[in-house]
This record gives sequence, C-alpha cells and structure tokens, in this order.
Amino acid sequence: IATTNAATSAEHLAIRMIKDTYGLERGDEVLSPPLTCTATNWPTLANDLRIKWVDIDSKKLNVDLDDLERKISPTTKAIMVVHWGGYPVDLDRLREIQNKTEQMYGFKPAIIEDCAHAIGSTYKDKKIGNHGNFCTFSFQAIKHLTSVDGGILISPDNETHQRAMLLRWYGIDRSSNRKDFRCEADIPEWGYKFHMNDVCAAVGRENLKHVDDIISKHQANAKFYDDNLNGVDGVTLLTRDPDRQSSFWIYSMLVERKQDFMKWMKECGVTVSQVHERNDKHSCVKDFACHLPSLDKITPKLISIPVGWWVTEEQRQHIVDSVKKGW
Repeated sequence: IATTNAATSAEHLAIRMIKDTYGLERGDEVLSPPLTCTATNWPTLANDLRIKWVDIDSKKLNVDLDDLERKISPTTKAIMVVHWGGYPVDLDRLREIQNKTEQMYGFKPAIIEDCAHAIGSTYKDKKIGNHGNFCTFSFQAIKHLTSVDGGILISPDNETHQRAMLLRWYGIDRSSNRKDFRCEADIPEWGYKFHMNDVCAAVGRENLKHVDDIISKHQANAKFYDDNLNGVDGVTLLTRDPDRQSSFWIYSMLVERKQDFMKWMKECGVTVSQVHERNDKHSCVKDFACHLPSLDKITPKLISIPVGWWVTEEQRQHIVDSVKKGW
C-alpha cells in the first residue's frame, strides 16, 4: 500500500506506470464508465490517453461488462472500473474479458479499480483491494475513512509497488541511507509530489479505529431502505447479488419524475442528490462522445438518499415515510 495525497493522485500514478509498462502511446485507449466523479477519468487525460466510454448496467449502476467486452480493441491497454456506491463489479467476469483480450490481441489490458466508495466492501468473501489489480481508495473528507484528504494505491505486485513509492515523491528513495538528507542521490526516474503528509496520516490512523463501526451503520441503514422501499410506487431499487457486499457509501435508486421527487424531499427536510454528473457531458471530453443508451435512460431517474453513519433510526424512518407518501 502506498499512501497518497488523494485518490486522484493514486490513479494518476497507476496510469503512469501502466503507460510505461505497456508502452502506451498517444491515442491508446482506457475503457471507463462516465458515471463517476471526474477524479476517475481526468488522470487518463493527464497522461495524454484517450477515454472510450462504456455504458452502465441499469440494475447495479456499475460498468456494463457486455458493452465493455464489445468495445475492447487493439488500442485498449487499460480498463477502469468503479464500484458505484461501494457495490463491487463482477471481478471474475472482468478477468475473463481480460484473458480473452490477451487471446485476441496478444496482451492483457491492465485493470484499475476505483474503490473510492468501496472501503470495506467484499467480493466473494474477500475485501475489495485484494483481487490482483491496481486499486485506488479515497480518504477525502466525506468518505467512510477520512484523513482530511488522501488516498492509497494498491499495486498488483511488489515491484510495481516499490516503483509507486518512488514516483509519489519526486522519484526519491525516502528509505535510503543518504549521507545528507537534503541532498539526494541520483534520481533515475522523475516523479510527483503525491505523498500523504504526516498530519493527514495521523488523522487517518485515528479514524481507522472507527471505520468498521462507520461501515456497519451505513450497511444497516441501507438494509432498512431495502426492506422498506421495495415495491414502493415510483421507486426502483438496485439489484443485490449474494456473492458481494457493498459498504454503501451512498444509497442510490431510480425514481420517476426525479425533479418532483427532489422538490418533495426538500420540503420534507431531506437532502437528496444524484451525487455525480456523468463525465461525458463535459466540454473537455467532447471528442470522446458516444451513444450510451442505458446511461441516457438512467440519469433522469438516478437519485441517492442519506445513508451515512449519522442517520439515526428516527431519521431513516422519516425518510422512508416521506418517500412512501408520494411526490
């Protein structure tokens, strides 16, 4: 694990290393979902690579793996996936696509898991971050675990990890026995100022003591919503598979007449939000525009209701009652 000053920096590091390892050139593609924070996709642009958008699974809000498989090409060298709200992507299917690509084109595209929502989530009884891919986590102010701001990069092997440790701080080996601390030895490869500072690290270590309790409260609130909002007119809940468990950083669902729903919930004293705008709508990525029919259908209905550890039993009941009254 390499700590960083942000998950965005961790993703930038991952793409930099993938770019060098695979010899990526300008014009090579990273497949990625547009339904996410821009922090997921802008590091691709910063590394002078192209984004190829992949549609969204309307039942889970993760990347549509069928669409992803269709869009694999000889210039696809990396795949970015997001565990939306903490709900894990089907990593076995993703591995199958990776292996199939190797059979077709002679290389395996690297996989980066954006786990910003997913600390504590599990896929087949194994915590997200332990399935052999590049994984980035966020410790930004409003995440399950906060270090005020910060993140980590998990690399798929020790050699890559050691390189990440160098690149996150100018390329300098901080663990070496330097004769003069302020005068560095030779730097063979330049790096960034992406390391986490000691203050953020201290805050993160203290908050780590509480993260299991925080996640369990998110999950308990989500279960309450699953149990009490199922079948409510105008509400479509997302699919849950038995082989994975979300940490529920957010609780998303689909509602009819979203603007009316938002207005009604505001009148009830409940803040709701889509959380993230679809990235493909921004002017800086207009060259990558493509037809994404599922996302087009989802976006007008997508909303998230409060699920955090601070939501009390009385408040979550009020939220459910407000939804059930209709809008």
